[in-house]
Amino acid sequence: MRPQWGFSFKSRQQMTDTALTDAERRAQIVQQAREQTGIDEAMIEQLVRGFYARIRADELLGPIFAARIQDWEPHLQRMFAFWSSVVLSSGVYSGQPMRMHLPLPIDARHFDHWLHLFEQTARELFSEPIAWYFIERAQRIARSLELGVATSQGVLLAPGERYQRE
Repeated sequence: MRPQWGFSFKSRQQMTDTALTDAERRAQIVQQAREQTGIDEAMIEQLVRGFYARIRADELLGPIFAARIQDWEPHLQRMFAFWSSVVLSSGVYSGQPMRMHLPLPIDARHFDHWLHLFEQTARELFSEPIAWYFIERAQRIARSLELGVATSQGVLLAPGERYQRE
């Protein structure tokens, strides 16, 4: 008697049909997010380009980015994909933002300034509800990255505590 494993192998056609179904499902999710938020890919690109123009000109953050990014367009394309995944649930970003930020010489001061520039850009470009939608997500991302950077430096932050490099 053969054991019952509880799964079956799918034919190539069945896998393609499933992938199409997954792609269609993702497209529906993205469309719903666009309709509910009023945000689309063109707005994401506008925000990312405006924000990184500020970053590049900034005295505090500009040098950190300049030391690591020579060709900005590929970075901007990754950021479009990242924010599309964050805001529209598009799933087009596949990267490891935490890993990329761990070796950077940054702390609470840098995250606060990053958020200030991001908020400034979002509020200049969009109505308050749309700006806030972006800002709220940026705040969560900044908190997560700050915690990860601190932990990678051997610092365990208590709730509400901020990371300061020595």
